[in-house]
Amino acid sequence: MNIAVPDYEGKSLINLVAELEHRLTGGAIAPRLTRELREKIPEAETYVLVLFDGLGSHQLGHPAAIDLAASQRASIDAPFPYTTTVSLSSIATGRPPSQHGILAYQLWMEQVQRVVNTIHMTTLWGEALDLDYESILPGPNLWERLKEADAEPIAVQPGHFDRTPLTRTLYRGAQFRPYWSEQEAVEVVVSAASEPGRLVFLYVPHVDFAAHVGGQNSSEYDEAMETANTVWKVLTETLPDTVTLIGTADHGHVDIAEDHKVRLGENANKGRILYGVERALFVKGDGAKLGDGIPATWVPHDDLPDVWGPGPLHSSFEERRPDGILFAEDNFAVFHKHSNDRLVGYHGGLMAEEREIPLLVRQGIG
Repeated sequence: MNIAVPDYEGKSLINLVAELEHRLTGGAIAPRLTRELREKIPEAETYVLVLFDGLGSHQLGHPAAIDLAASQRASIDAPFPYTTTVSLSSIATGRPPSQHGILAYQLWMEQVQRVVNTIHMTTLWGEALDLDYESILPGPNLWERLKEADAEPIAVQPGHFDRTPLTRTLYRGAQFRPYWSEQEAVEVVVSAASEPGRLVFLYVPHVDFAAHVGGQNSSEYDEAMETANTVWKVLTETLPDTVTLIGTADHGHVDIAEDHKVRLGENANKGRILYGVERALFVKGDGAKLGDGIPATWVPHDDLPDVWGPGPLHSSFEERRPDGILFAEDNFAVFHKHSNDRLVGYHGGLMAEEREIPLLVRQGIG
């Protein structure tokens, strides 16, 4: 099986974060972008990084994404397994998953003896867990390192994210500024970027939600793409030339047809711990038998390349990592009893559409 490994040495989201940290502080934990890529990003007094959740490079052909597509300078890799909490943790720490410890959306955490939904920091059935959110990610994180170097990190997020478990996990040390509409998001970013020596991080969720619920052929997806494009367009027209505007994503999306959804039986969980994502099912226990007769391939951990990135490994890596991964074939997904099989769009598997994310840079100044 051909397992593409993200290029953590210079062409991934981690390297983009390292590039911005290096420019603002003079150093970074991870390697910077390759010279070819870094030359596409102008030097500036302040940087704005916009993350469009779920907007993979392969989705920029949508007719509503004209300004986004015009600003694409390259494609880079998201960190495996191409899910929101994994990528946001890489942004928050400047580290690959192997080092920050969030290895998947559904994550086995030994200290609570549960598979944790890392969006809500609950069990998979919504039960609260005794977790110290501020200590889940290693420190000092990106925001703390920036502040130590007298650079100001500002996270511009949807207002209802304020003080949620995930926000407390990700943005320790950053100034949190909420927004309640797309117009307000732009206004908050422009205000935040008005001072030199800042990294302003804007999170835009619309595309991911629409792709999950309606799929890429839905009217909801069309509207979400238009919203994302408008946010980008207005920012490009409004931010001063002293600011470099960069856009990217956390992962791409693929639509899964109903007859390509493989639902494992109740016995699948017996003697096994199932977690990860639907396109790459993590298994603690015997995963080989789960792959019998279904469109998926079992790969034991010892046969996996370094998909989560290089060391030094997070202190909980070995206890959190699976004994192997059941990779769904292209355009298929595999569900255990606590998976959400009602969606249309999924991600986290081995298709380029899931891994490749855009490097967007404002036109006219690069």
